[in-house]
Amino acid sequence: MKRVAFMFPGQGSQDVGMGKEFYEHYPEVKELFQQANDLLNKDIISLMFEGPAENLTETENAQPALLLTSIAIHSLLTKAGVNPAMTVGHSLGEYSALVAAGALSIESALPLVATRGKLMEEAFPKGQGTMAAVLGLSQEEIEQNLKGITEEIVDIANLNCPGQVVISGSQAGIEEASALLKEHGAKRVLPLNVSGPFHSRLMKSANEEFANYLNKVEFRDVDIPVYANVSAQPVVASNEIKELLIKQLYSPVRFDESIRHMLEQDVDAFVEVGNGKVLSGLLRKIDRKAKTFAVQDMKSMDEFIAWYKEDA
Repeated sequence: MKRVAFMFPGQGSQDVGMGKEFYEHYPEVKELFQQANDLLNKDIISLMFEGPAENLTETENAQPALLLTSIAIHSLLTKAGVNPAMTVGHSLGEYSALVAAGALSIESALPLVATRGKLMEEAFPKGQGTMAAVLGLSQEEIEQNLKGITEEIVDIANLNCPGQVVISGSQAGIEEASALLKEHGAKRVLPLNVSGPFHSRLMKSANEEFANYLNKVEFRDVDIPVYANVSAQPVVASNEIKELLIKQLYSPVRFDESIRHMLEQDVDAFVEVGNGKVLSGLLRKIDRKAKTFAVQDMKSMDEFIAWYKEDA
């Protein structure tokens, strides 16, 4: 049997129309999406299928929409007999990875990520915090340069792949850091389309309220290891999962390191489950030889299942 690792995308991978093809073709996906409308007490289906894009991009909408799409596709893969040997998610995607591994039910996860999104939006004044991707410098070079910023907060937020590190902080801080990093050898510094300074110290104000909410949610120990963003290590115990999710709000996402650890586990393929191909692109920069699939529509799902069942 082939060993596959499932990867789940995070915020920024949302698009108007996401999940629609599955919704129209599979009654169980339609039922799941309608259940989500009830759980969230909003018409998330219309937002996902019709937009407008700026409303879907709002953190408290984008997060449940991405989780819902990923879990719908995961349920279809499971039905086809595909079960991952391990899972990982990027930021919000860690919640999809936990649902896929059985640590969390979809009924608990949807309101949880909507609450997380709302608290993240409220943690820092809208429009005053942002993030940017730095291309062409190492983590150490960026950290050294950021020491020169004393009046504003700027932190490393995502360690995505070699030569791609995301920074997060106040708007003024990111502007100052961008100029400084370009001056010191960054090929490009690209502003990200996000509504806040996620995975930075500026998220700590959301921490206590989020921890209170999270502690009321039931988590289970899992058999399939989930590689945690905060530690880049596999976790299976529910108490450790919770502890790391609380830290995840204000800690860097160690995606590059997580993938490197997973590559040591004799994985035949990495499968991005959900909207977009962001993680597949990052994975190719971490290891060009690794086999990757991005399952985001029926065609890509059929192609992956055909490969998985070859020689079975």
